[in-house]
Amino acid sequence: MKKSYLVWMICIMAALALSVSTPAFAAKDKIVIGHPACLSGKYAKAGEQALGGIRACVDWVNKVRGGVDLGGKKVPLEYIYYDSESKKESVTSLIERLVTSEKVDCVFAPYSSGLTLSGAPVAEKYGMLYMDHGGASNKIFRQGFEYIVQTIGPATSYHMGTLDMIKKTDPKAKKVALAYEDSEFARMVMEGAEAHAKKLGFDVVFSRTYPKGVTDLTPLLSALKASKPDFILGGGHFEDGQLFNRQMADLDINANALSLIAAATLPAYYQALTSMAEGVMGPSHWEYGVKYSEAEAKKVGLQWIGPSQDEFVDLFKKALGKEVIPDYHAAEAGAAVLAYVLAAEKAGSTDPDKVRQALGDLKFMSFYGAWDIDDTGLQVGHTMVDVQWQMGKRIIVWPPEAQTGRLAYPMPTFADKAKGKVAAPR
Repeated sequence: MKKSYLVWMICIMAALALSVSTPAFAAKDKIVIGHPACLSGKYAKAGEQALGGIRACVDWVNKVRGGVDLGGKKVPLEYIYYDSESKKESVTSLIERLVTSEKVDCVFAPYSSGLTLSGAPVAEKYGMLYMDHGGASNKIFRQGFEYIVQTIGPATSYHMGTLDMIKKTDPKAKKVALAYEDSEFARMVMEGAEAHAKKLGFDVVFSRTYPKGVTDLTPLLSALKASKPDFILGGGHFEDGQLFNRQMADLDINANALSLIAAATLPAYYQALTSMAEGVMGPSHWEYGVKYSEAEAKKVGLQWIGPSQDEFVDLFKKALGKEVIPDYHAAEAGAAVLAYVLAAEKAGSTDPDKVRQALGDLKFMSFYGAWDIDDTGLQVGHTMVDVQWQMGKRIIVWPPEAQTGRLAYPMPTFADKAKGKVAAPR
């Protein structure tokens, strides 16, 4: 009798414990984002921007939106980060720590394609959602990973918008020259540009790469000049971008348009080249001044999620405690927060598999622009913005829903620029 009574009491206590613990387990009191940030080392500048962008959007979600709506309950976001020192070995160990010790709900990748790729297998091992905001290489999404999702536009898309813009602006333009640095990133930009140019009916009359660290582009540019292109796309990094422009001027190579990746959008580019940079363009993921808004989202039939651009800038400054304007590194990291929030709400869960599935179905617009991914997690919805130097200022000229001014086309000749002529829309 006593034994059966004891068994009965144990069963009752177990049932009571289960009834108490199950709701507590199911009802989350916070959603935790983990991040092996690049706060020192070679990517420290971009890493600080990403940190500020994430903090800004987490702050907006919590204070303005009231948290993440999971089944009618508003759950706040918490952001945990550690400095990876821009090192691959630190990235992998920190992701392990964030998943196993901190019990995060998702991991945000570090900056750069190389570091993002190094962390992907670890996130994959744990079935952890891995939000890529700073790795543009298409190679990352050709490995078969299931949990990585990209916010930054892929390398192959960098010059697609430029080609669309020229096709619309000048239907008579036919011949394009491609000249890019021989690096993985630039080669992928070139791959995408060449494929898209042919798709649009352009004739690729020149297609060549030049070595990293090149100090003289005269032989390549002389051959390019002989191909007589209507416009030129190319570049790789800041130093070779300057050299490209200077030696085009020296050789008097004129074209209706010149767009260079990674260099031409930087203020230091114009400071170094002054009038020789007039009319030169470059693609960027985001620029302060873009016109993306709830009204623009409505025009193209996309869901909108705040904050507005100005709200984001204010929150970014507050997050870093500095009077500094965010660049695209901050914007794309912040947009990744917004994508996660919408997907978690759509899934009604923080389960990585359910959120990953919801991300695949998600299409929206934010201050960063449009967002959509393909089956591999590659970003296909975001359009690069094209910036052009006009009268010493960076003007956003593409796409139409983001532009702050009209394209100056054709750009002035180098002889005219030497005489003081500036790029101005006709």
